[in-house]
Amino acid sequence: MNRFLSITLFYRPLFLIPFMMVNMMAAQDTLTTVVAKKGDGILSLLRKQGVDPYDHYDDFIAMNVDNLRDSVHLYAGRKYLIPTPGAEVVEVVEELEDTSKKVKKVEGTEYAIFGKKHSLVVNKSNRLNNTVYYLVSGHGGPDPGAMANYGGKMIAEDEYAYDITLRLAKELISHGAMVYIIIRDENDGIRDERVLEIDRDEVAYPNKIIPLNQLNRLKQRVDIVNNLYKEHKGKYQRLIVTHVDSRSIGQNIDVFFYHHEKSKNGRKLSESIHTTFQKKYEKFQPNRVYSGTFEDRSSLYMVKKTHPAMTFIEIGNIRNKKDQRRILDPDNRQALAKWISEGVLLDYEK
Repeated sequence: MNRFLSITLFYRPLFLIPFMMVNMMAAQDTLTTVVAKKGDGILSLLRKQGVDPYDHYDDFIAMNVDNLRDSVHLYAGRKYLIPTPGAEVVEVVEELEDTSKKVKKVEGTEYAIFGKKHSLVVNKSNRLNNTVYYLVSGHGGPDPGAMANYGGKMIAEDEYAYDITLRLAKELISHGAMVYIIIRDENDGIRDERVLEIDRDEVAYPNKIIPLNQLNRLKQRVDIVNNLYKEHKGKYQRLIVTHVDSRSIGQNIDVFFYHHEKSKNGRKLSESIHTTFQKKYEKFQPNRVYSGTFEDRSSLYMVKKTHPAMTFIEIGNIRNKKDQRRILDPDNRQALAKWISEGVLLDYEK
């Protein structure tokens, strides 16, 4: 069962100082610097500083973009600016005021499926109120999908597609959406490791065994989505399917988006996320051309048979070394989920 929680955030006492000095101190706080250690990523660095890594991920990148490798990776030994959460600054002119007892309550909901570390979802906005999203990560259960060797260990498509899907679900829920995670693993949750262990215990919503036969697997998830679509008839509903491709080792690909040729809303959803990715690349990787596209792919079973307007996303090539960095790095997986969610918001608010 989900339950609401309250988190109490305490603020430091603010001692008697001129108002101009208060402003100067507040400005300095926003420029706190931290030296990255070997093994640090953006998520772990922010978490160590007590900053929510998901709320301030883009802020961190924007502040440090010239000091990052590939716009998302830290250099060990370098200093990085840390964004400051929105703490209150109290004006004090003539007398001492102790603000240590002031608190701010943040309400959230716990979702066990995201795992113990990531279970709390804080409400960011109501921008997606009255919307329903169905999220399907590729393969799962008896079918791991595309596989590759990384550092002597096997990695599988379904584990990484699922992790990105969970991160996306958390983002959408934080903006008020109702989200159905169709392929689910109650044991995994969001994971911050590079190499995600392979298992076979995924099930289909709500708790159905995933068939061994490929066609039966696809039909099962199509039936689940279409039945839920009927239940929510009249509501704004969308479907997002996430896969990782497998091509030749030397083929480096960008993120691709597919839709049904006759679905105007599916095309708009795909285009909105694609546009968001283009803008992110222009901002964070200005010297790199983004080659991902959005296009009709009505021949795909999930595209052809499902009722909600949908987009089918290919994250990258699991066998290519450059694409593996995009897929394996938890910071990159979070960025992918965040950018997809921003594209979803853009689509809905159009």
